[in-house]
Amino acid sequence: MTIDRASSVVPYGPPLSLADARAVVQAAEEFALERGWPMVIAVVDSACHLQLLQRMDQAQLGSIRVSRQKAETAVAFRRPTVVFQDALGQGGSHLRLLAMDNLMPLEGGLPLLRNGAVIGGIGVSGMQSDQDAQVAVAGAAALRDR
Repeated sequence: MTIDRASSVVPYGPPLSLADARAVVQAAEEFALERGWPMVIAVVDSACHLQLLQRMDQAQLGSIRVSRQKAETAVAFRRPTVVFQDALGQGGSHLRLLAMDNLMPLEGGLPLLRNGAVIGGIGVSGMQSDQDAQVAVAGAAALRDR
């Protein structure tokens, strides 16, 4: 039996617009503000170039780099960063992921999709990883309405 791996690959699409990036950040920020969570929200385009970065008041400085790395990881590997976090939790041969310097294995990064293609990514950092992920989901949801 032959498996056609290409058919299961999510393609890259054209980069999201600045207006899309602003809508994503605004939705994510509003969600975080409602909960009193100071976050850093990064949006990159489909080539992993920074499109928009916003640090909310009192968000920890270390989250600036982490949020961007989460967004870049989600685009570069075309999957949520929680996939890598979960793999590391399994231990064993998955620990080799720690040798990779081009991924952030923490929940809170999501690819942004339009018409089934990756057009960018959102990365959120500032609270616990599961809270970061909730904010990222809220931001990504803004694209469904555009």
